[in-house]
Amino acid sequence: MQRESQLLKQFHWSAEIANYDAKRRTAERIATEVKDGQVIGAGSGSTSFVALTTLAERAQREGLRFSAIPTSHEVAMACVALRIPTLRPADAVPDWYFDGADEVDPAGNLIKGRGGAMYQEKLILRSSPKTFILVDRSKLVERLGTRFPVPVEVHPMSVRLVEAELLRLGATEIRIRTGSGKDGPVITENGNMIFDVRFAAIGAGLEKEIKSITGVLESGLFWGYGVEIVTPDT
Repeated sequence: MQRESQLLKQFHWSAEIANYDAKRRTAERIATEVKDGQVIGAGSGSTSFVALTTLAERAQREGLRFSAIPTSHEVAMACVALRIPTLRPADAVPDWYFDGADEVDPAGNLIKGRGGAMYQEKLILRSSPKTFILVDRSKLVERLGTRFPVPVEVHPMSVRLVEAELLRLGATEIRIRTGSGKDGPVITENGNMIFDVRFAAIGAGLEKEIKSITGVLESGLFWGYGVEIVTPDT
């Protein structure tokens, strides 16, 4: 017997959604992509939440069926609240994937990871034949690292080693991300910590160099992934 959860019925995004109107317009553009029976990768963050809500509205309005592969617990709960069936990455390959970004440079390279789900996001992106990155104009920068640091997911036992190696790679500032709803550091869904790292320069090889450090699971640097950038006016 399945018991309906009142908590999940009341689910809403955990923080105020900035630039909601622009995010809604972008979401309406991406909602036209869904086809009956598809499996769609659903990214993390408020932009993805708005897009997921818009997809669910269109599916209900037109009688479409689709499943989602969520990239975080929060997005998985949103899917349950919106009555969208979910799958794991091991269950299916997505037909396409959508997500937001913190920064996008002119070549389509990204910084992502304010929601702390870089590993899951990169896993689904790599598995998907097509990826849409939904952003408003405030996320477009000439150079990555202009406004946001690069998030790095770090195993707690390797904090000292990773710090030293990041400094060797040219890091100018390293901070352990702390929680606003708890004491101490943010802990990811993989049981790790997040370093927010600033670099004087971010180039094509930095993503692989960060990933090669023992103790690093993943970073929020997405370089050369061939994604399609979608803005409210494109």
